[in-house]
Amino acid sequence: MNNQILERDPSDPKRKDVPPLLKLALELGPLLVFFFANSRGEWLVERFPVLAQIGQPIFIATALFMAATLIALTVSWIMTRSLPIMPLISGIVVLVFGTLTLWLHDDIFIKMKPTIINSLFGAVLLGGLLFGKALLGYVFDQAFKLDAEGWRKLTFRWGVFFFFLAGLNEFVWRNYTTDAWVTFKVWGVMPITVLFTMLQMPLIKKHSLVPWGTDDVKSASDKK
Repeated sequence: MNNQILERDPSDPKRKDVPPLLKLALELGPLLVFFFANSRGEWLVERFPVLAQIGQPIFIATALFMAATLIALTVSWIMTRSLPIMPLISGIVVLVFGTLTLWLHDDIFIKMKPTIINSLFGAVLLGGLLFGKALLGYVFDQAFKLDAEGWRKLTFRWGVFFFFLAGLNEFVWRNYTTDAWVTFKVWGVMPITVLFTMLQMPLIKKHSLVPWGTDDVKSASDKK
């Protein structure tokens, strides 16, 4: 069978990638929908009275978040005939915990979703290292060419970082209001992640297999 459901390895010549801007929109779009629906829940109910049956803004936001996540995965499938692994895992957790949130009418489940996802990613990365696999290399191999030690160190750091995000999410949702948690989830996690990523640049430069700041990275990827 030539077709496969999950995205191919970055080195696979048959791999199809979503354009960068569209990929960013697909990843951030559901989060922005979640933030907007939570902050403008009453406004949405006034214009779409049927949404009142769902309940408070956080529940309306959860329902729209689930719908937006399904749309994002569908667009990815249409564009590449495959599903990106990490967004797929995140989407499954969103749908499971979102359904529990709406069914039991308890927002604790959707608040715990980032904790579950980040803990899962952290466990997979650190668990892979225990078996001698630097799994992060499979995700970023197309962007960076690092030696084995570099991939091990980067995978370890990202594994620990995912657990840090999980703990941070637990702290915020347990100690602050729902609106504050939603704001943190949408506008706080991304800057923290970008900062962490930038702090990894010295490690990436040190263990890069090609001269930094040239087109050799792309060329090496094309020749692979």
